[in-house]
Amino acid sequence: MTELPDLTAVELVAQYRAKTLSPVEVTEAVLERIEAREPELHALYAYDPSSARDDAKAAEARWHAGEPLGPIDGVPLTLKENVATRGTPVPLGTAATALVPAAEDAPAAARVRESGGVLLAKTTMPDYGMLTSGLSSFHTTARNPWQPSASPGGSSAGAGAAGAAGYGPLHVGTDIGGSIRLPAGWCGLVGLKPSFGRVPVDPPFLGRVAGPMTRTVADTALLMSVLSAPDPRDHLSLPPADLPWSSLDGTLDGLRVGLQLESGPGLPVDPATRDAVAAAARAFEAAGAIVAPVAPFLDRSMLDGLDVFWRTRAWSDMAGLPLDRRAKVLPYIAEWAAGGADLSGVDVYRGFAQIDAISVATLRATSGFDVVLSPTCPVAAPPAEWASPTNDPARPFEHIGFTVPYNMSGQPAVSLNCGYTDDGRPIGLQISGRRFDDVGVLRAAAAYERVRPPQRPWPVG
Repeated sequence: MTELPDLTAVELVAQYRAKTLSPVEVTEAVLERIEAREPELHALYAYDPSSARDDAKAAEARWHAGEPLGPIDGVPLTLKENVATRGTPVPLGTAATALVPAAEDAPAAARVRESGGVLLAKTTMPDYGMLTSGLSSFHTTARNPWQPSASPGGSSAGAGAAGAAGYGPLHVGTDIGGSIRLPAGWCGLVGLKPSFGRVPVDPPFLGRVAGPMTRTVADTALLMSVLSAPDPRDHLSLPPADLPWSSLDGTLDGLRVGLQLESGPGLPVDPATRDAVAAAARAFEAAGAIVAPVAPFLDRSMLDGLDVFWRTRAWSDMAGLPLDRRAKVLPYIAEWAAGGADLSGVDVYRGFAQIDAISVATLRATSGFDVVLSPTCPVAAPPAEWASPTNDPARPFEHIGFTVPYNMSGQPAVSLNCGYTDDGRPIGLQISGRRFDDVGVLRAAAAYERVRPPQRPWPVG
């Protein structure tokens, strides 16, 4: 039998409605799972079992009365640490942050509370969210449940670990260059980077999104139905839209599918990852999709320019800190950000201009396809103690060549598992889609989910 912490959100809601399960008993089971796994995984921040129990009791009463608040009432969930929750400090993964309680819930937090979600905790992240790792100067290093010596990815590191370990079915991450999809790929989860503006965030910023990290496409769609509600604090958000999130049926027959196996700049794709993604493309083709290759469309100047701009932005944030606090920043991040200290205005503008260059190149390269398949990351999860797959602050973004284009272009992209390395680390398949076609991307992912090879048991203990 499937243990309660491993039931999907869709299954939980159905059982709550049928009164065959209670949010109280589910939450207690999830808390027991957390107590068993958290000493090794270090996925959580601001863990509050007492508040979670109170939320579960309130949800139980609503379901008993037949008056649930929303689609996820009574479902245990987590929010990434940088998604503000009222009364909880937001350290942004770094010991350099002054721990001031947040004045209000961020949009994602407000939406899940309004829907009755049972908030278990926040999830850990690296300094300023600028690592594909759980390494942090504030939090204990997060680890991958599939192989605790390996990284869960990042920057939604704790969310990836929590999802794979069964800390409830729903987790919210954020993504500006791959920070939902990369940990989803390394932890075997479904991680959606929605279209830019589809999920309101506060504060908004170019390329930044919030989105679901779950074990199934259906759960990701369910959570998107909640997170995508409008919020006036995000002036960059899309107009409100009533999208058919739960309409995931459909076939791959006739779908125009691109297959990209090289990103251009950055790390080469390792053989196991290439083989797994190529096998996924063959599964699409066998189901009737029309598959054609996509050549690399990024170049070195694009990735390096983005690095220049992001270093400068990070240095701008750090330069305003008192020296004693600045000294607490993770050394890797401090060294990386210092590269932006002495750049000229022209250098920074040219770096910033690469955002548009990446956007244009991505949209042109993918315009002939309904979806494009690629590796989520060119390599499997590195050691947990590494800051990135290169572990080199001079080469920080060699692993994001497949993910970051869609942050800059605003297109939706999802990662889901397509295989495993010889030693059992998951391999992520990225499926990107046309601008604003979040539902189409999820339908393609759901169709692949139905035809992919059997998945290995979750590493729950």
